[in-house]
Amino acid sequence: MKKSKKWMTIDVSLNIRQLIDTNTNEFVTVFSLFSTVGTIDSEEVENFQKLAAEWWNPCGPLKPLHSMNKLRIPLVRDGLINEGCIASVHVRTSTPLKGMSVLDVGCGGGILSEPLARLGAVVTGLDATSNALDVARKHAKDNNLAINYMCSSVEEFSQNNIGKFDAVVASEVVEHVTEKASFIAACSKCLKPSGSIFITTLNDTFLAHFLGVWMAENMLSLVPRGTHQSEKFVKPHQLQRILEDNGLRTKLMHGMIYNFVTNNWSWSSNRSINYAMHAVKNADL
Repeated sequence: MKKSKKWMTIDVSLNIRQLIDTNTNEFVTVFSLFSTVGTIDSEEVENFQKLAAEWWNPCGPLKPLHSMNKLRIPLVRDGLINEGCIASVHVRTSTPLKGMSVLDVGCGGGILSEPLARLGAVVTGLDATSNALDVARKHAKDNNLAINYMCSSVEEFSQNNIGKFDAVVASEVVEHVTEKASFIAACSKCLKPSGSIFITTLNDTFLAHFLGVWMAENMLSLVPRGTHQSEKFVKPHQLQRILEDNGLRTKLMHGMIYNFVTNNWSWSSNRSINYAMHAVKNADL
């Protein structure tokens, strides 16, 4: 019988922890998603470690993220165009985001970072999992894309990057964050005045818990089991209030529907499972 791994946590610094597998005495270094987290779920650590080889497999366990780009890319592109952030000379070109600085928080293996870079954006990808960033760097290099990937929490990163970005993207990240107020505050800190933040996440409803966790993970295996913890899901009005508390005014909110048979995402007025938000930072902040 295979032994389940047990971990002992040793604090090394504010944002770095070393986990020791008590069966093998193996050390694994994990960067905490944010400094306020006091514990690390060993099952969650193991799940993310296993994903390294799957990030760029469009038919693998992360295929919903690949297909979600059909919505996420237009969300960012059109949102910035509608805000008048993009020079008219670039709007109808193949690189409408040329020169725009974009921070992709929780970038993983770069599934969203790369298409944003292809549209001309100057992309910084931020993630807490070093092995995912190794995959991201290699894939970007193989495709001749200049993307700056960094292993850090957004709270730590924001301290030295105040007001540097035209846009921050946090797609499928908020539902993994415990201290959402601290997370959004750090994202806002990175934005320039009048900069935009784009978020996609899961609603805190019975339907989202049932379909997004129980069905998607346990029954259909659309995503790896243990990917989501439903107690971390957030209702749209709660997230909107956190955004407002950090000087971010909501511009639009859409529901998102996933068809697992066709692996296709579509916009919807129904926000009961997945939803997307675009908010803009006050010009005087």
